[in-house]
Amino acid sequence: MEHHLAASAERADYLVELSNVVRDISIGPRGPRSLRRLGLVLRALMELTGDPDVSVYLVADTSLLGGHREFGDQAEVRRLRGWVADGLVEEVDDADERVLELTRMTATPVITGDQYVDHRVEHPWIQGNTWQFLRPEPRPDGSVALVAMDMGVRSAAEISRKMELSALKKQGLLGPSRTPLTDVIMRAWRCPELRCSLYDIRRGGRILLPRMRRGVPTCELHGSPLEDDGPRLGTTQLKAVIDGACVARYTLDEGSEAHVGRLPGPAGIALHSLLAPPVAQQVSRRHVAVSARNGTVLIRDISTYGTRMRHVGKRGGFGTWEKLPPQTDRPFRPGDEVELAPGVVLTRSGRRFPAELADAWRTEAAQTPVSPSAAAPTRRA
Repeated sequence: MEHHLAASAERADYLVELSNVVRDISIGPRGPRSLRRLGLVLRALMELTGDPDVSVYLVADTSLLGGHREFGDQAEVRRLRGWVADGLVEEVDDADERVLELTRMTATPVITGDQYVDHRVEHPWIQGNTWQFLRPEPRPDGSVALVAMDMGVRSAAEISRKMELSALKKQGLLGPSRTPLTDVIMRAWRCPELRCSLYDIRRGGRILLPRMRRGVPTCELHGSPLEDDGPRLGTTQLKAVIDGACVARYTLDEGSEAHVGRLPGPAGIALHSLLAPPVAQQVSRRHVAVSARNGTVLIRDISTYGTRMRHVGKRGGFGTWEKLPPQTDRPFRPGDEVELAPGVVLTRSGRRFPAELADAWRTEAAQTPVSPSAAAPTRRA
């Protein structure tokens, strides 16, 4: 395989996200990690290009070798370490970001199985891309084919939800089956260092989620175990979108209610300054009431002129506009849109606050059938 490995991205015909390929259990031998899967991909690449000397540049997460015990053959681990030492593998903390950076600079095609949904804000060129990404797919005879991926166009809500999941993963806050550690996420934390305000909600500012180290919530800066500071209150973000452009953002605390309209009063969200006079006349002084209760956001029409709403589907597309019944609370989920007047839309950020995030995963887990073998308790070494 070394014959195909380039020492720099500029000399390579293709980029390979090695961590993704090595962990792809749909191809090659059994087991969580295998370097033989790269060999299958290289053979598929020679078949695709007709070039026996086709070259690739490998990028891997540091966690790939960090999990060396998951390789079925430790000789592969030694070989991979040799590649890293010889500069044939670029080892970085975040392979996704590095691969996308190289792709943007060089326009080199990428072999991966990742859709990169959580990177589409900083890399909008991924949206709708149909030619730059190739996915390994197994054939019945055990060989591999490389198939062009249609990256599609993901909604802002989908991207934000994926970013949320990636943020939890980076902090070590995902458990088995990529489910959030709700017992940690739904608690507030405090660093024992008196001057540290990274996690202290009472001091305001940007509050971080803790980093899990050896199963213990730990301060990112001081490395000290964090102290439990009680339940973590949630917030959600609302966005005012005028003629397709987001012009303002607002936050809503758990347990609170806000009126949104033209001039709803000092405790509400006023849109008057954002609207042209003819449009403002079509928005009631108090048009809708938005509340956050027990991890769920609700919206209620309290207007004179009426309100329409449409929900975002799982694949990112919108349903049809429906008139909201007056004085009735309806669920207001991330990505849903509420139209107060033509061109005046209130929507929710896809980023969920901790209580709702945890509740959503609990709901999804309850709806997912579990096989008898998966439901059996497992023993940890």
